[in-house]
Amino acid sequence: MRLERFREFFRWFYRYRSLRVTPEGTKFLLLTLAIGLAALNTGNNLLYLLLAMMLSLIVTSGILSERCLRHLLIRRVIPEQLMANRPATMTVSLTNHQPTASSFSLRVMDVMAGTVVDRGIHILHLSAGASVSHSYPVLFTRRGRHRMDGVKIETRFPFGLFVKGANFFLVSDLVVYPELRPLPEHLVHDLAVLGHDQAVSKRGPGSGLYNLREYRQGDDSRAIHWKTSARQSRLIVKETETEDRRQVTLALPTGIPSDLALECFEQAVRLTASLAAYFLRQGFAVRLLIGAHEVSHGQGQDMGEPHRHRLFHALALCEASPVGQFDEAVDGLRALDGVRTLATRTAQGELTIVVMSWPDPSVEAACQGASRVVRAWETP
Repeated sequence: MRLERFREFFRWFYRYRSLRVTPEGTKFLLLTLAIGLAALNTGNNLLYLLLAMMLSLIVTSGILSERCLRHLLIRRVIPEQLMANRPATMTVSLTNHQPTASSFSLRVMDVMAGTVVDRGIHILHLSAGASVSHSYPVLFTRRGRHRMDGVKIETRFPFGLFVKGANFFLVSDLVVYPELRPLPEHLVHDLAVLGHDQAVSKRGPGSGLYNLREYRQGDDSRAIHWKTSARQSRLIVKETETEDRRQVTLALPTGIPSDLALECFEQAVRLTASLAAYFLRQGFAVRLLIGAHEVSHGQGQDMGEPHRHRLFHALALCEASPVGQFDEAVDGLRALDGVRTLATRTAQGELTIVVMSWPDPSVEAACQGASRVVRAWETP
């Protein structure tokens, strides 16, 4: 029974604590061993006293270092938007919940995918009941999901003989958006020409005249068209046309040959994200077709930043569908999902842009009605 308790304790210690001997600690342990052997061989009481003092220092070091790591509350603040190859800032805060004891010489590190990442955060002194926050830069080189397993805190207190670490499980699932790159000048010029006359005539706030109709109860009296009302001897209200309400659909086929490097698809994803950012800045309502998955234009309160996050979130998590050697027909249809129905799913005057990651004749044939086909391998 006692043996099983010892095993459980060591399992717990291995999971939540780590212990490493420093070079100074190694020398101290060897010196302690030498004095112990000398005391046993000579029977000298002074050597026994010195051995007892050195052993007590080792025990005291373990007790005080453990006290530094107990009752620490850790919080991590993650930015709302993370993009590949773009530096971002995270913040970690520590609170010492011990009523009287302070913590000393704390080194804070992130744990990602089982790997400890040193962020250069070193807290020399954290008083009882006090809190401290530190910000540090992070950089993710690839899009998609990233997982932060927790935080590891180490201390050398009090004598620097051992480095004791404590693992705090603070799981954070991150979604990193694709990298945004500047579009080539020739492509920007072509897109500006395509979108110049693509305004969709819709009722809404604006200055242009959309329609004239009879006055209804509840209409704004400022919208009455007095000349027409006098001519027809009844109240006529003018409806304005929404200004610059342009729409664009970006289609990204996900089928690629199995022998094609995934970097080609990643280049197409980056280009699609850059196109989405460009059209959002130009005031377009952007819809996204990734294979068979669709992100609609968005309306009302869904526009703006929420819609932008939905677009980039879908691009961050999209995956290529490799075309196998024996199922080219099936995978070819998968590559055309969204593209083959593009003409029937777009409104009149809406821009349709297809981003291709590799030269596929079947996709090229299905894109005859698209406003523009952009080949990712031709775009730097």
